[in-house]
Amino acid sequence: MSIGAFLGIMVLMFVLELPDKTMVATIVMSTRARPWSIVMGASAGFVVQMGIAVAAGSALTLLPAQPKEFVVAALFLGGAAYLLFVPEKVEEREGAREGAREQFGTRWKEVTTAFSVIFLGEFGDLTQIQAANLSAKTHQPFEVFVASSLAMIAVSFLGAFGGRALQRVVPLRFIRLAGGGIFAVLGLYTLVEALR
Repeated sequence: MSIGAFLGIMVLMFVLELPDKTMVATIVMSTRARPWSIVMGASAGFVVQMGIAVAAGSALTLLPAQPKEFVVAALFLGGAAYLLFVPEKVEEREGAREGAREQFGTRWKEVTTAFSVIFLGEFGDLTQIQAANLSAKTHQPFEVFVASSLAMIAVSFLGAFGGRALQRVVPLRFIRLAGGGIFAVLGLYTLVEALR
């Protein structure tokens, strides 16, 4: 994988996670616990989920080429539809609810709580599905895992230390529209390639 493709995956996954409920949960948890504890727990939860996603994507590569391309196109287009048509208020509400529900105490409890919230919140989440999708599309699971994990760790830092400020500067609606547009283009391109 080229450095450009690696960085492209990193940026794409970073942008996709910004308007997500787990990002909002990270912001809320960081207002109730030590930010470093939230970063450690959330990062670990994200990394484990990216590992699961890449393993699922590797399983997709076992499909014959054309059906696999249709599945990949459907996942991209589904992600685009989700980002373009599900209001960001829904994600904000779910993330705030998940983050506020948890009780904190010791540093270890903060880390494990953040891990649990993110780990459970990422199951079937858009970024997890797209990491699987990218792994299947590129046939380079290790590189996708590392790029996606680094993006998720960066999101953990941003959410814990500056998430509220970011939301004031860049509205979630714009981030969701940009991510939805990128996924729509990738989905249509993959669909055209599958039909050839």
